Amino acid sequence: MAYRNKTYICFDGDTDMRYYRLMTAWAENEKFTFDFHNAHDLNTARDTSQEESIKRQLRERFANSKLMVVLIGEKTKLLTKFVKWEMEVALKLGLPIIGVNLNGTRHRDERCPPAIRESLAVYVPFGVKIVEYAMANWPDVHAKYRKEGQAGPYYYTDQTYKNLGL
Repeated sequence: MAYRNKTYICFDGDTDMRYYRLMTAWAENEKFTFDFHNAHDLNTARDTSQEESIKRQLRERFANSKLMVVLIGEKTKLLTKFVKWEMEVALKLGLPIIGVNLNGTRHRDERCPPAIRESLAVYVPFGVKIVEYAMANWPDVHAKYRKEGQAGPYYYTDQTYKNLGL
């Protein structure tokens, strides 16, 4: 069995790549405490490859992942070939899911993909402090809630944001 220490980031590669790249830049910048082991570093899944070949590489990433971050942009909910499949796999594996709203919303909104809409997930706006907080804290909370049989969206309180200086 693989050692699960990676963060799997799911996003619209056509329109939201800059947000993914910004997260990797935060991790590389010594001025930030933000850090994560990126599942995308394991292999390269190219758009020109056959669908099953890409999914095989994505499954390898999942085998090493402990958490999924979904970057929710304007078109994310419309993507069914890979993005929807990635979310469905994460749910089957019981991975904690953090929905990161690229429009700044602190809760689940109309942009939320149907694949995770009713699932146990936390929703935060895109920003280094709150994403870092969610990545550090949501996995344990998710495990607790899952054990209790809870489902549905979860949000951090205004006090959490205030404590983070947001």
